[in-house]
Amino acid sequence: METRRGLKLNIGIIHPDLGIGGAERLIVDAAVQLASHGHNVHIFTAHHDKSRCFEETLTGTFPVTVYGSFLPRHFFQHFHALCAYLRCIFVALCMLFMWKSFDVVLVDQVSIVIPLMKLKRSSKVVFYCHFPDLLLAQHTTSLRRVYRKPIDFIEEVTTGMADLILVNSNFTAATFAKTFKHLDSQSVRPAVLYPAVNVEQFNEPDALKLNFLSINRYERKKNIDLAISAFSMLCKDETNVLQGHDLADATLTIAGGFDRRLRENVEYLEELKALADREGVSGRVKFITSCSTSERNAFLSECLCVLYTPKDEHFGIVPLEAMAAHKPVIACNSGGPVETIKDGITGFLCDPNPEAFSLAMSKLIGEPQLALNMRREARRHVEKSFSTKIFGQNLNQYLVDIVREKSD
Repeated sequence: METRRGLKLNIGIIHPDLGIGGAERLIVDAAVQLASHGHNVHIFTAHHDKSRCFEETLTGTFPVTVYGSFLPRHFFQHFHALCAYLRCIFVALCMLFMWKSFDVVLVDQVSIVIPLMKLKRSSKVVFYCHFPDLLLAQHTTSLRRVYRKPIDFIEEVTTGMADLILVNSNFTAATFAKTFKHLDSQSVRPAVLYPAVNVEQFNEPDALKLNFLSINRYERKKNIDLAISAFSMLCKDETNVLQGHDLADATLTIAGGFDRRLRENVEYLEELKALADREGVSGRVKFITSCSTSERNAFLSECLCVLYTPKDEHFGIVPLEAMAAHKPVIACNSGGPVETIKDGITGFLCDPNPEAFSLAMSKLIGEPQLALNMRREARRHVEKSFSTKIFGQNLNQYLVDIVREKSD
């Protein structure tokens, strides 16, 4: 059906767990933007906790249907990947037998459902690959390697069956090519679709506090230890005192996704608290778990800058949110942040060690004009290249093109 804005599509989206995180943020943005282009959008998932989700999933802009929430997420803290596969397969089967065909099915994260979705030949299947799962999984023991071998094989084969593959950065695109070596590089070539941020939700901050902010899920791979160690080093650096900067009021706020169902979240939070205590800054480090969007925006408004600590992060939505909120970002000089942060202009790209991060933090304190210029450039940069409007236009064009290609 054609509308004034072009082709009107019925779009189904499959996402494993519609909680709070970068992948979930992208899916919600995709649904909102596609609906704004006149499409009928429906998200299907295995879990949607209305007390721990993005607000847009509750507004009725698009329906969210849950299938398989009774299925386990793990067996005694093991077999997480297998359980995720089973839950998504259940979601896909319910879609197949209980719903009419969709023009496009956008599959997120778990590729095993792609061949199931292609059983209805009237549907085109688009897969969004945040990062090859086989690289994220641990292969540390013989048992794990045996367990992961069929899963890794299935991931590669089913990923290649999508009609279109989208990835979140050039870094991920390069990793994709190196990882899935058995896929024909000529016929299976992913397109880059950067995630985005809604810049309109952030107002220009009125007053700044000598506060540093870290936003990340409580997972060890997020390397939040680095933020605590760098902050401790900054507070102990006598050169800041000699230059007239009293750091007695300096604080570090660590906020992010926290799920009590996940043992790693619980354990890592305790590890971080113990580290802050050993470093002598426990009284100046505040831990916030699962803050709402409005709370996160308030933290962003008040902080001096954001510390983004993951190394080799495949993209990272937090730097975009920070820059949209007029805040410079100090991040590791690898992965997605290299593509989103303009070093020395909208923030600093540093070696992943406390010394480098502490030096960058000290520079922002000691050069107020530099910090002011970075705030202005950060917002301008995101508006130009990473707004949800730009993201929506690009995604819409990809989906419309793939459907029109089917009808030609």
